Amino acid sequence: MNAEYYVHPSSAVDEGARVGKATRIWHFCHVMPTASIGSHCNIGQNVFIDNRVTIGNNVKIQNNVSVYSGVTVEDDVFLGPSMVFTNVVNPRSFVERKNEFKPTLVKRGATIGANATIVCGIEIGEYSLIGAGAVIIKNVPAFAMMVGNPARQIGWISKTGIKLEFDKTGNAFCKEENEGYVLAGNKVSLK
Repeated sequence: MNAEYYVHPSSAVDEGARVGKATRIWHFCHVMPTASIGSHCNIGQNVFIDNRVTIGNNVKIQNNVSVYSGVTVEDDVFLGPSMVFTNVVNPRSFVERKNEFKPTLVKRGATIGANATIVCGIEIGEYSLIGAGAVIIKNVPAFAMMVGNPARQIGWISKTGIKLEFDKTGNAFCKEENEGYVLAGNKVSLK
């Protein structure tokens, strides 16, 4: 057992995997040999982290999530229970397509709700919020709120998860974090 991080006895962290300080890996998980997990992460029950996966710092992965090869998760991301990543566009059990894996990037601070599906080859923008059960088939802008199947944007959200209301000049303010936001075109940024 490594004193720098915790692994439940029912879980397997293969030799070669990198796990950061103060990370907790709970029941029935499997971390493959070339996976990398940052510090202060919480990996829930029954999580699989494949080879060539990078998980940033302070990431929370809830129960029953598989993070497949080609997925990169930046710092401060929340992956909700039973959400799904894919890594091949057209899988067949009888056709080997490991050389066709498409990369997926989940940027800093994003939240992906329970049972959402992320089709491979896309980017989930910083601090975006993917609603429970949404099916994401294209890139998601930073700070966007997405729901439905296929997912559609229903608004904008702050870093702390408060819905942003923009005035006629394209400005919004989040009282919870005391930050201003600017909407220009279809992009939101901090003031």
